[in-house]
Amino acid sequence: MNYIRVGTACPLVKVANISYNVIQIKECVDKAFLYGTKFLVFPELSITAYTCADLFLQETLITESINALKDLCEYSIDKDMLIVVGAPIVFRDSLYNCAVCIFEGKILGIVPKSFIPNYTEFYEKRWFSEGINIVNEIIELPFQGNIPFGINTIFSSGLYKFAVEICEDLWVTIPPSSYSTLAGANIVANLSASNELVSKSDYRKNLVNSQSARCLCAYLYSSSGVMESTTDLVFSGHMLIAENGLLLQENERFQRESQILTCLIDIDKLKAERIKNTSFSAQNKMEKSKFNEVKFAFKDISNINFDRFVDRTPFVPMDKNKRIERCKEIFNIQTAGLAKRLLHTGMKKAVIGISGGLDSTLALLVIIKTFDMLCIDKENIYAITMPGFGTTDRTYNNAVSLCKMLDTSFKEINIIDASLQHFKDIEHDVNVHDVTYENVQARERTQILMDIANKVGGLVVGTGDLSEIALGWSTYNGDHMSMYSVNCSIPKTLVRYLVSYVAEFEMDDNVASILRDILDTPVSPELLPKSSDNKIVQKTEDIVGPYELHDFFLYYFIKLGASPDKILLLANSAFRNIYDSDTIKKWLKKFLQRFFTQQFKRSAIPDGPKVGTISLSPRGDWRMPSDADFNEWMKYIL
Repeated sequence: MNYIRVGTACPLVKVANISYNVIQIKECVDKAFLYGTKFLVFPELSITAYTCADLFLQETLITESINALKDLCEYSIDKDMLIVVGAPIVFRDSLYNCAVCIFEGKILGIVPKSFIPNYTEFYEKRWFSEGINIVNEIIELPFQGNIPFGINTIFSSGLYKFAVEICEDLWVTIPPSSYSTLAGANIVANLSASNELVSKSDYRKNLVNSQSARCLCAYLYSSSGVMESTTDLVFSGHMLIAENGLLLQENERFQRESQILTCLIDIDKLKAERIKNTSFSAQNKMEKSKFNEVKFAFKDISNINFDRFVDRTPFVPMDKNKRIERCKEIFNIQTAGLAKRLLHTGMKKAVIGISGGLDSTLALLVIIKTFDMLCIDKENIYAITMPGFGTTDRTYNNAVSLCKMLDTSFKEINIIDASLQHFKDIEHDVNVHDVTYENVQARERTQILMDIANKVGGLVVGTGDLSEIALGWSTYNGDHMSMYSVNCSIPKTLVRYLVSYVAEFEMDDNVASILRDILDTPVSPELLPKSSDNKIVQKTEDIVGPYELHDFFLYYFIKLGASPDKILLLANSAFRNIYDSDTIKKWLKKFLQRFFTQQFKRSAIPDGPKVGTISLSPRGDWRMPSDADFNEWMKYIL
């Protein structure tokens, strides 16, 4: 699945005690090796410690550093791990602060620090030269010759392409990793010795996250720990691992023992983002820097020990405060979109069908806020409830109560007689509860809404959500159609939280009470006759499958272009305590089948605002043939 385990390490050090430091580095290597780590990054100048000051100019320190590198090379044999340590290196009578990349007994390459800080508490130029102009050079060490030396170096093992930079390099206007990632690197390591100041860790974290997002890469950051000299500064051993703007791992700072931090990086995810982001590839064409690709080969990357956290609800933030902020922003996007459409058309009336279900409730709430924002009287909201064969008392009463509480114009139009007449006209047996039986009702309702809109000069507001659009769970030219669709890029798993947000923050207690009961009502189109005890018989998730699974499938299928076998791997991890593998596989097959066969509906959906990273609008985010075949995808589901 093209995952790779990477890690950062912060060993204990004794300043200038190289023998001790190497022992600690080896212990970290051993621990990381047991976890199956393939790429391990140590802090800046980890061989000597960062705070050696004028001792860096001592021949003894430099010589022992080289001896330590030889020792580590010998120790790395049969580890099948790319190890990056920091060391002072002399090149053409200048001393450089370097990242030394070691693999299977040899140094693959050495990368000097590009930018040397010499301000406030930093005075590195007293000892080190800048490496910014060093490219395509070769360096000789006593135990190994012909070592690539320069900042334009990428270490490549198949799909896995590594680049390194050192501390200050990340803090400059254009970090060297901006260029190396454009040249193909997808995993960047930063060997750092960033000292601690109040709030500096937050800024550091933002830098790492933003650089990983800007470069569409994984970014590993390892900084010197508390055992550095405290003559003037204190270091915390801050370690971070980010992937395309998402922080995957962070350690607890100020630890007084050696630490390692590991996690899996999803190379396929990064690759998919780069393919999709054409601006990234366009900038790559503009950048003329040539990089030296040092090739090597991992022996085995199959044993990944999949322990990566996989969120069951990728559309819904787990943190309550973030979720509230997300819902507030989405609700504002929805209302802004509808307001613009009303202003453009000159219409001051809206027509909506209210069923007592979640989707129509959310759409009505959007209309209410929009009309308040535009100072339009809510009597110009024509809320129509249209009970049919499957309408239960619970949904009917909620629909009626909600509209009255919100002071909309309200009308009830029972569609049973019209549907019976239509069955007679098309010679359909009313006792045959097939797709015709269901769709006649859906189209009758849409016809009523459209005709009322024409009569009053209003705009029909659609209620269908992103999950329904993905699955084609709508009646073509029925609830599939409207004049503006406010829920079209909101997945079902998020609709529930949006209604809950409005209940808590936007409405009074009486309205909130009705909204909470709507939230507790099973999702159903109510197109089949209700039970003898007036309960919902037709439950959507019994037919098409759990929406939490379908939203999960949709996210990874669209956002990452993930193959079905990878989606299965992720779903089995995320839902391991909820659904068994066969159940997940069953509904993934259903998702793929419906997604492909129902594209013709998406090709003709009405306008509506995009609110998140995934939209299925045929005019923007998703353009797919209506007759594409799904069999190649099915092959991946064994």
